[in-house]
Amino acid sequence: MASTQELKEVRLGKLNTIKKAGINPYPVKTERTHNIVEIINKYGRLSFAKKEVTIVGRIMSMRGQGALAFIDLDDGTGRFQVFFKKDNNIKYDGVKIENTFSFFKDVVDESDFIQVTGKLFKTKKGQKTIEVTKWKIVSKSLVPIPNEFYGLKDEDEKYRKRYLDILLNKEVKEMIQKKSIFWNTIRSFLLERDYVEVQTPVLESVTGGADARPFVTHHNALDMKVYLRISAGELWQKELMVAGLPKTFEIGRIFRNEGMSNEHLQDYTQVEFYEAYSDYDKGMALVKDLYRKVAKETFGTTKFNISDTEVDLAGEWEIYDFVAILKERFSVDATNVEVEELKKVLTENKVRFDKNINKEKAVDALWKSIRGEFTGPGFLINIPVFLEPLAKKNPNNEKTVQRFQIILGGSEMGKGFSELNDPVDQLERFQHQDQMRKGGDEEAQMNNNDFVEALEYGMPPAFGFGISERLFSVLSGKSIRETTIFPMMRKK
Repeated sequence: MASTQELKEVRLGKLNTIKKAGINPYPVKTERTHNIVEIINKYGRLSFAKKEVTIVGRIMSMRGQGALAFIDLDDGTGRFQVFFKKDNNIKYDGVKIENTFSFFKDVVDESDFIQVTGKLFKTKKGQKTIEVTKWKIVSKSLVPIPNEFYGLKDEDEKYRKRYLDILLNKEVKEMIQKKSIFWNTIRSFLLERDYVEVQTPVLESVTGGADARPFVTHHNALDMKVYLRISAGELWQKELMVAGLPKTFEIGRIFRNEGMSNEHLQDYTQVEFYEAYSDYDKGMALVKDLYRKVAKETFGTTKFNISDTEVDLAGEWEIYDFVAILKERFSVDATNVEVEELKKVLTENKVRFDKNINKEKAVDALWKSIRGEFTGPGFLINIPVFLEPLAKKNPNNEKTVQRFQIILGGSEMGKGFSELNDPVDQLERFQHQDQMRKGGDEEAQMNNNDFVEALEYGMPPAFGFGISERLFSVLSGKSIRETTIFPMMRKK
């Protein structure tokens, strides 16, 4: 079997033959009259004997011998058969070529893009076909695509050459199309409710809106260290509420310099939206409607198998009390506990932890050790105030905050809360986070004095919510890596 380099050399020779014939193998324009899906959909209404059409596409397969050639073209919208016959006096479009059929056989390969003009007909077997009267090459390929039957078997190769995986794997292409529906449904849902779409900075001098380790870079023009944002503009959007915009949202990329897993990536798309004069109780009802709408529009159902459990978004949503669950399972009051006691409980329950773990991380580790038992759909509420620096305290228990997290199949799939708008309280919580950073917690939030100053001018009570593309991957039943179009790969 010839090597890829040997096959490339043969195709380079054919490319040279095309050029010597006075043909540009990579022309600027095509004369397409229909895309393939239009031909398929309108086929019954077209006059087969009279209608001449021009289509363009990649050659996916070539069959036949001697004076006949059957070719399958794919233009990304569909696939269609075209038929070359030597006796038909086929012409090359734009250039006079002697024996055009032979020239076609000599220089064209599978993977090439060609344009064909001809009349529609059906073969004796009933196959819808175009009988070619004129053709031209529009892009000469130098390396053959893998055989469709065998495709790409190596997982690493699939991600490195994702363009081939998409071309050969219908399921991957459909996933990309569904992902577009997913995000556009979220966008439409919010726009229909009078939210204003905004774009906030990706480069920040101070990160905010999440507990995460940021990527660090240097801004040459200002000669300063900056960070890639770790949230979709949470603090910026709240400043817009100070500015008098009551409803905003952003769909954008965020970046977190953390580990990779089936559920986590370093850069991904997230939506965050904020509504003045709302709260987390109203937010729960809104989010339920959003999730049901997105599921129905994207997947055609509200029922999903998540972690081997059927979850129905259209059914009742549970309420899970964070503090009550930990007290029942571990006899720990998460609102009033010290780190040494937590270490003892973690050890007794065989939960691994770093010896320098702080209280915040220890409580979180306890919860995560049992999180998988809660399948949802549901809302996890009553989070200790020290775990959330941006949410309002519960009026009936100021040791917890008005925050909820969506629970689906044992994972957290979105977070919302009544936004903290008290500048004094906000400053104190930022200072606590700053102490955690100084103690070695690289994921603790930074002290943002500019944001506190904005709050001092007054921000209305508000609800905010954020969800990443991980929701799409979970509802798809795939890892987030599989549902990323071009995942990050280590260099070879």
